[in-house]
Amino acid sequence: MTLQKILEFGSNFDNRFIPDYDDLGRIVSELRKVGKRVVLTQGVYDLVHEGHALYLQKARSYGDILIVGVDTDELTQQRKGLHRPIVPQKERLSMLSHLRYVDIVTLRNAKDEIGALIKLVCPDVLITSATTKDFPEEDMKVYESCCGNIITLPPQATISTTARIRNLEIGGADRLADELHKRIPAVVADALNALNKG
Repeated sequence: MTLQKILEFGSNFDNRFIPDYDDLGRIVSELRKVGKRVVLTQGVYDLVHEGHALYLQKARSYGDILIVGVDTDELTQQRKGLHRPIVPQKERLSMLSHLRYVDIVTLRNAKDEIGALIKLVCPDVLITSATTKDFPEEDMKVYESCCGNIITLPPQATISTTARIRNLEIGGADRLADELHKRIPAVVADALNALNKG
């Protein structure tokens, strides 16, 4: 795998998805040798929406190369609950590779310590989100020695993926309640008729 193939125009998923951390470390080293400023961010990126795109655009503005660490399905379940992710990791990775501001995608694994990717990449700029609970401000001091700069961005959308999912769930529960409200009188009437006949 060469830098030229990674940085070619187009999504080039097969070249830009680097799951092996040894390979990723080598690529980051090559990028630095040619003077590229490396930015790292990470997250779930479930149900990619405009807020994600704006966040990634802003993240990329801090350097030349944006690496996005995507939580595996297993890690997402640990962080967000068994009902997540909605979109499986392969599709989330692929979707991110289509965004013009994302240069490299990799995975964050449940078996790794939470900051393993940060320590591997040692980014010139680490971008975090104010809405992410993974890295409380006091914990970020651990990574200051291996990051050139740490920037926390405010939310870039008025609604989060979690809130969107909650709205869908509430909408579904409301529809179920309406349907039950319509059908219960008939079920009760049928049960009473059966009792009266018996």
